[in-house]
Amino acid sequence: MKTRCWPIQGMLAVLIMLFFVQCKDDNDGQQEVGYDPAKPVLITDFFPKEGGAGSNLVIYGDNFGNDLSKTKVVIGGKTAKVIGVKNNSLYCVIPEKAYDGDIQISLLGENGDEIAQAAIEERFSYTKKWLVSTFLGKYYEVSNNRENKEGPFNDCGAFEGMLWFTFDPKNPNHLYFTADTKNSRLVDFEKEYVGYFRTGLDRVSIFNWRIDGNQDMIVSHNQTSDTRYGNYIFSRQSNFAQNTPIPVYARGVNGTMVHPKNGELYYSRYRAGDIRRYDFESQEDKLAFANPYSAVAVYMVVHPSGDYAYLLEYERHYIMRTDYDYERKIFTTPYTIAGTASTTGGYADGVGTNALLNNPVQGVFVKNPEYEEFGGDQYDFYFCDKGNHAVRRMTPQGRVSTFAGRGNNGTSGYVDGDLRTEARFSSPQAIIYDELRECFYVGDTGNWIIRKIAKEGE
Repeated sequence: MKTRCWPIQGMLAVLIMLFFVQCKDDNDGQQEVGYDPAKPVLITDFFPKEGGAGSNLVIYGDNFGNDLSKTKVVIGGKTAKVIGVKNNSLYCVIPEKAYDGDIQISLLGENGDEIAQAAIEERFSYTKKWLVSTFLGKYYEVSNNRENKEGPFNDCGAFEGMLWFTFDPKNPNHLYFTADTKNSRLVDFEKEYVGYFRTGLDRVSIFNWRIDGNQDMIVSHNQTSDTRYGNYIFSRQSNFAQNTPIPVYARGVNGTMVHPKNGELYYSRYRAGDIRRYDFESQEDKLAFANPYSAVAVYMVVHPSGDYAYLLEYERHYIMRTDYDYERKIFTTPYTIAGTASTTGGYADGVGTNALLNNPVQGVFVKNPEYEEFGGDQYDFYFCDKGNHAVRRMTPQGRVSTFAGRGNNGTSGYVDGDLRTEARFSSPQAIIYDELRECFYVGDTGNWIIRKIAKEGE
């Protein structure tokens, strides 16, 4: 998910600076050499050898001439913007979707016709950019006109209240999402159809899955009574149509998670301000730990290893970490890992408490192959920072950066495109990584649509 480009960028910056300094010196000394039609145009080399759209490229050779208006560069079948040219070097910008990487230079005559051409056998290695696009749902400029309905991918209306995404662990073509007081949905990739998923509950917060053979669904009910159940098991055998309550009363259940190794259920209670542990085998329900604040929605995401989990404190705008005690089979008292507890959110990238968040909601762990050589934790954590209208990324060391959103120095909006320079979201809450298709889906709740973050052309 990340690339190490600073050394190359530094070298390229020096080359570009030298390029323009040399051009200036040539102009001052009137030594600039024009195109010689008696000689061939040659490309001998280029630098860097790889990069993505918008990155800079210097091409070396001979007899390029000196007329910018009569110089054309095509990379991977796409026309590149030429910034500067002198007889033996040329500076241009890599165009989008230059997948093939072949490089050609054409010199044009007075009428725009091609009078000379050169190519190099070596190809530029094009790195596909990560882009934000609209995946599902219809965007309505006037919110009152939006329509909620079932339907095929190209006609499924708007999605209200998207809160939490989850894939069926036994069927990667079935994506479910909760929507608080609105209708939960099932996105069927195989049938390319979006349907309602009816639970019979008036306020659904989270979907989880048991780790036993059946892998039944756990549905959490964010209800307001101390004498009603907060979690239900929907059986796979009934195609998730029949349910049995977990026999524990629980009010205000916002966040839940299942330990991926031992299988116990953890759930947060809004008013009580605590996290509780339920054991399916013994049916024991007990306090895991108290939350520092009551009347706070706490969303929970467990690391794939089960070694720890993150608690996203929605109204207090920070993230805590709780480590798992394997001997006692329980998560322990949490500690702050990112942001600072406050009644007002903020926006700042940084490490630990230097980062500022604004209503963090769902997050997902995604393996980063660059960490393999260093050992240790291999996963970055991507989460929806709802109030900042962005998707943030946190490293295992607690460094928070903005992954996508807030394009063109803005905040909220609806714009597809480059992750940082163009893309905008409106109050995103739900996010999941699709390992099968190698992309993210984001519940762009304020725009009532599902966005996709993927590499170009995928």
